[in-house]
Amino acid sequence: MFWNRLVSFLFVLSIMVAGPFFFAGALIIKLLTRPFDPRMRFLHLYACFWSTCHYWTMPTWKFVVSGKEHIDKNATYVVVSNHQSQLDILAAFRTFFHFKWVSKIEVFKLPFIGWNMRLNEYIPLKRGDKDSILEMLEKCRKTLKEGNSVFIFPEGTRSETGILRPFKPGAFQLAHELKLPILPIAIDGTREVLPKYSLELKSRNPMKIQILPPVPYESFQHMSVEETAAFFRKKIGAHVSAHTEDAEEPMLVRTA
Repeated sequence: MFWNRLVSFLFVLSIMVAGPFFFAGALIIKLLTRPFDPRMRFLHLYACFWSTCHYWTMPTWKFVVSGKEHIDKNATYVVVSNHQSQLDILAAFRTFFHFKWVSKIEVFKLPFIGWNMRLNEYIPLKRGDKDSILEMLEKCRKTLKEGNSVFIFPEGTRSETGILRPFKPGAFQLAHELKLPILPIAIDGTREVLPKYSLELKSRNPMKIQILPPVPYESFQHMSVEETAAFFRKKIGAHVSAHTEDAEEPMLVRTA
């Protein structure tokens, strides 16, 4: 439709026009805060604000964020979420808590937005490259040990249908190795607003980001990495409208 195409053009234009100004702000914040904020918490919060400003340019969009009370801002999580759309990154920034992204390396090459990702020391990944995967995992280990949560889309790429793809093991391997809790997040509705392989925004569809209660390591330590991945795929899938379940849920150990 003409209206959707016009909205898409204006949205992309606003990102391009605002990019240099927001990036300049990011540079200033990093220079001012790096001496006392080595984990770059302020810079990441600024990235959340930057992303939210783009959301504000779309008054007909509705993002519903729930479950923020489940986040302990002093905890370190392996964060996992389903992946429906390029808008999922915009959605996740709306949570306003500290984490480091794992993202495909192509995003880091984008002017201003990608440069900001490098400033924040987010973690690049070249999909399908075994050496890059190993390097990504090592950087995640280092980042998690420094006290930063790491946000990973374990499907590896966006779902075209909304039905969750199999979860890759990397995020769950890290949680087992470092004995860390996993924070599941369910994103729903972004695929209808911006489908995969499309640049046409549909502005009136509601989008939901649901932060589920974190699961402590003790509750899944008895599972294999593969069983853990299947468990969290089902847990997240239960909160995604297009998802149909095809795997049994492993039993969790109750903890005090």
